[in-house]
Amino acid sequence: MKSPAKCFHLPYPALFGLAGICFAVTSALANEAAVQDKDIGATAKLPLWEAGLFGAGYTQPAYPGADDRTGQALVLPYVIYRGKYLRAERGSVGLRAMKTPRIEIDVGFAASLGSRSADIPARRGMADLGTMIEFGPRMKIKLGDLEDSSSNSRLQFPLREVIDVSYGFSSRGIAFEPQWVNDTRLANRWSISMSLGALIGDYRLADTFYGVDPAEVTPTRSAYTAKSGLIALRAGLFASQSVTPDVRTFYYMRIDSLAGAANRDSPLVRRDTGWSAGVGLAWGLASSQKGAND
Repeated sequence: MKSPAKCFHLPYPALFGLAGICFAVTSALANEAAVQDKDIGATAKLPLWEAGLFGAGYTQPAYPGADDRTGQALVLPYVIYRGKYLRAERGSVGLRAMKTPRIEIDVGFAASLGSRSADIPARRGMADLGTMIEFGPRMKIKLGDLEDSSSNSRLQFPLREVIDVSYGFSSRGIAFEPQWVNDTRLANRWSISMSLGALIGDYRLADTFYGVDPAEVTPTRSAYTAKSGLIALRAGLFASQSVTPDVRTFYYMRIDSLAGAANRDSPLVRRDTGWSAGVGLAWGLASSQKGAND
């Protein structure tokens, strides 16, 4: 049986653009290294590589705490590779450094799309939020019964440096996003994923999003010195259905809360909570006959 199509992850921090949707898709779907086919009662193994198209429409806040929203409809190609060491799946591209039945550590990178400040009234006149790439280690710890193919619960601890490509590859600080994820396969080819997590940044990353220099002060925007710490708490729900062996639809929602956030008092924070939602379709066009390493 050919495995359902997956979404190749674009932006890791899930702050802007299609990030939240792609992160949920990879978290919920790429964990099926060996799954039980409910229709024919056979065990299927994911292919070594897959390629296809991914389309989605989404709406979300311009950044955590913004009162302005951004939305877009996109069609993008994706590629997944599940080698023994080189991996392009589950939210990043990188090298697997260690794997046991319970713990996995990899070193990889990911990217996030930027945002034009001219399109966000609260940031008008400030520097744009550029396209960023991230690099660093991530630990994943599987919880519960390792033999249960219908459910998977895990903790994830990615720690990565954020580099701004739009501004000469300058460093924007360190991002840490501990997260609990639970994936469940249901009848009729449905999958449900729930997640709880927190996004934490150092001073430089917080300043990128919430700092206001004296030169950027306006009658409605006071100067502000950003602080390291919690950026947002997050809860997500993702549902998908395999329509055919090659086509999968999905539906996504996430709630962000700035309760207790380190920069809640920034003039750029206009709301304590925000929501993101999206729908989409992943269409697998090609895959290898050779199976993945695990």
